[in-house]
Amino acid sequence: MKVYFCGSIRGGRDDAHVYRRIVQKLQSYGSVLTEHVSERGEDATSAGDRSIHDRDVDWLRQCDVVVAEVTQPSLGVGYELGRAVAMEKRIFCLFRPNSGRNLSAMIRGAADDDVFIVKDYIEDEVENVVEEFFKQLKNVE
Repeated sequence: MKVYFCGSIRGGRDDAHVYRRIVQKLQSYGSVLTEHVSERGEDATSAGDRSIHDRDVDWLRQCDVVVAEVTQPSLGVGYELGRAVAMEKRIFCLFRPNSGRNLSAMIRGAADDDVFIVKDYIEDEVENVVEEFFKQLKNVE
């Protein structure tokens, strides 16, 4: 299975430690095409914005599922999710309400509990929440 993970890069890296935990768990289900999001982020000066965009859209096309941590607001993550919806990808968004932030209505409102799922969670339970999603995903396929 190919997994596309979304997390804030230029919008803020405060949650990078959470991204690492998520990506480590996702790797037990398949190949994480965007594991760099959990590490260093992206060096736009070396690749260039167009190159990053085109590569990531190609990875979106290739993936079987999109998992996004959406607690840290990010224009890029919102763009990726919009593209994933247009490509009819299965999407799983993770949000921590105890962060003090409010999730965009465009994300929460897109949830249909089938193809686009939004799950509130607490950080200590993130691996279990991801595991539960993939168990349900196997039951659907």
